[in-house]
Amino acid sequence: MSVRQTTRLTVQDDRSIITVDMEKQNSELYKENYQMMHENEELRRKAEKLNQENQALLSELNQKLLEASGMQKSKIQLKISSDSETSHKKGNKSRFQKHN
Repeated sequence: MSVRQTTRLTVQDDRSIITVDMEKQNSELYKENYQMMHENEELRRKAEKLNQENQALLSELNQKLLEASGMQKSKIQLKISSDSETSHKKGNKSRFQKHN
């Protein structure tokens, strides 16, 4: 019996005899599996590329948010310092007016 010999499975049915060529079926399944693995690898590469792009965009967004947050803090600090200077000047004027 040869290793390359075709294995056949015969099933008796009331109407006819159905013969399935197992080697052919195995070959077809192998091709399908190969195609699926190849497609899966391509999808994996695309997913990795998209993930890298996503990480870069997320990093950029975080940087912009930090910069905006820093600007916002600077504006708040400027407002607080200008408000305190204004109130300090008003306080000095009222003291000066009281003495006159």
